[in-house]
Amino acid sequence: MLEIIHRYVEILDKYFGNVCELDLIFNFQKAYFILNELIMSGELQESSKKVILRVTLQQDEIEQLENSERGWGEINLDGVAKSAILSVKEFKQSFTR
Repeated sequence: MLEIIHRYVEILDKYFGNVCELDLIFNFQKAYFILNELIMSGELQESSKKVILRVTLQQDEIEQLENSERGWGEINLDGVAKSAILSVKEFKQSFTR
């Protein structure tokens, strides 16, 4: 259990860059999203920090895309396409192992 908590803190630290309490207070949705990627139904869902960070960054890009469609910001469509292609490749690799 302590290893999972330590892994969660490491992921938060990489995502926020030296995470502090204020990061968690003002970005609790992201902290919860990362926790949900790590643990589901009380069990470890994904142990790879790289995969969790990539999925979280993809979610950020999707949010930016939705905001840009509403006129709230700009989006890098190349980044979204590249991350989607990487997701498909990793998904396929997980079944070939």
